[in-house]
Amino acid sequence: MTPAASSLVYLGIPGLALLVVAAIGLAILRWAAARRAAWYALGATAWMLAAAALAHTGFLARGEGLPPRFIVLFVPMLALPLWLGFSRTGTELAGAPIALLVGLHSFRFPLELVMHQAALEGTMPQQMTYTGLNFDIVTGVTALLVALLAARGLAPRWLLLAWNTLGTLLLVAIIMIAVASLPVFAAFGHEPARVNTWVAFFPFVWLPAGLVSAAVLGHVLLWRRLLACGMRGRAFAPIS
Repeated sequence: MTPAASSLVYLGIPGLALLVVAAIGLAILRWAAARRAAWYALGATAWMLAAAALAHTGFLARGEGLPPRFIVLFVPMLALPLWLGFSRTGTELAGAPIALLVGLHSFRFPLELVMHQAALEGTMPQQMTYTGLNFDIVTGVTALLVALLAARGLAPRWLLLAWNTLGTLLLVAIIMIAVASLPVFAAFGHEPARVNTWVAFFPFVWLPAGLVSAAVLGHVLLWRRLLACGMRGRAFAPIS
């Protein structure tokens, strides 16, 4: 049974997911090619529908044995953005203005606000919010500031490297907290309020399937840009 939630939470998670997934598609259309954007649209649609089906049928919510059924979602959640990030399409996306590569992560700010509301309503565990152990809101807020500096050509390489390192570590941290909070591990307690079951239901399953995957892709693209040869010049130029 889908956890009860307000309209802000029930619509906020899938709304942000669809917005971010669509934004990536538009970026592919702009900096790659129309054909690749079409393939991305088909693949992203298939993945989001598959995640929704796994949740709607109750597959993800059943059983507490090892390996947890959530692994069916967890593996492609990480593998798909890694594959896309290191593909030819990813190479071309990494050539987008660096301000946009950083600015993509600004969605993590409103996401954390929605997650906080979900915790207040008892929909999700508190340890997964910024009032608990999740400090990913820092990534979302600072993404706006760093992107603005990059857009004006004022973001030095050390700042971009430091920001991407921080964002990557905070993303890894919340993924680990979310996994540790699954019923099979229940690292923070077995009380319903401490166990991560809400992402096993639709539409909340689109948080890992859409938003976490987008964050992984964003960091991969930025790492490729920052660690590539020929960084000086275009990589740090303001948006024209």
